[in-house]
Amino acid sequence: MSSEDPFGLFGDPEELRRRMTEFAEQMQGAQKVAWADNAIKLAVDMTVAGINRLNLQGNADQQADEIRRAMGSLFPEAVALVREAREGFGTSS
Repeated sequence: MSSEDPFGLFGDPEELRRRMTEFAEQMQGAQKVAWADNAIKLAVDMTVAGINRLNLQGNADQQADEIRRAMGSLFPEAVALVREAREGFGTSS
């Protein structure tokens, strides 16, 4: 029995420290995944909301052109959010 653990409840203090470190790393990983998921969802929601606000006029070709122009503005913003999410997910702290 160690003087650091007089009741013998936690075993080896180094083992406890190692397990707590592993647990903290797992929690950080889960937070990164959640952040990435939220960023991707935001990118999708932002794109859908922008497209839904369009007031399409004219024939099918004109409407398609209007959607393409809107996507030219919306899509790069959505891609930037997803890129940031992936970079946040891929880096270690």
